[in-house]
Amino acid sequence: MVAGILTPTSGKVQYDGIDIKTLGEAYRDIFGYLPQTFGFYPEFTVADYLRYMASLKGLPKKETNLKIDELLHRLTLSNVRNKHIRKLSGGMQRRVGIAQALLNDPDILILDEPTSGLDPGERIRFRNILSEFAQQRIVLISTHIVSDVEYIANRNAIMKDGQIIAVDTTDGLVKMMDGKVWQGTIPAEQLHHYERTVRVVTVRNEEGGRVSVRYVSESPSLPDSQTAAPRLEDLYLWLFRGEEAVKEDAV
Repeated sequence: MVAGILTPTSGKVQYDGIDIKTLGEAYRDIFGYLPQTFGFYPEFTVADYLRYMASLKGLPKKETNLKIDELLHRLTLSNVRNKHIRKLSGGMQRRVGIAQALLNDPDILILDEPTSGLDPGERIRFRNILSEFAQQRIVLISTHIVSDVEYIANRNAIMKDGQIIAVDTTDGLVKMMDGKVWQGTIPAEQLHHYERTVRVVTVRNEEGGRVSVRYVSESPSLPDSQTAAPRLEDLYLWLFRGEEAVKEDAV
């Protein structure tokens, strides 16, 4: 709806106090959009694809090549400009998607699940790229990967069942969990019992057949529990009660 693709069933989306339906083409000229999956012709090289997208966006031909060169350099894609997109890694394809979204130098950049499917290294690189671009424009990110927004977002809105249930800075949201995040170590065979009584965030294997459990609760529920510094994912699990716990084995 923010991108103007879907019409709201109620309410409206405004930019600078004006309904985007009224702005029409003028609104589309000032935003860039990267969907979770974006289409491309498999025989296109990176440069071919960006030139094609630039023509669809109405960029003057004399500016197109300069803009493409600039974006390929900023996104570390210059060395693959003549490579077919289908042969790129998932992370590189995402960066190509970012490049097409930035061709018209938008004031608003909208990204849907931008790091989905990326390996840890590419996710870090992508987060750094978004942080850089967010210094000059509004960047809106829709994601379920909480750690991504924890590092790059100035403000977060958490939605549940189509309703916004919390809006604040990352620090402000995290403070809501002060005194509600705990860490305790128990025998591994007791884990199933405690998973039925507390909201487990992470489980890490320890030596001697024990596991370290991070959980959220109004009060300590595991033996010898200590308070832990809260993170945004703790709040997410707290608000989305009943969701499946995240388990991580120690490396």
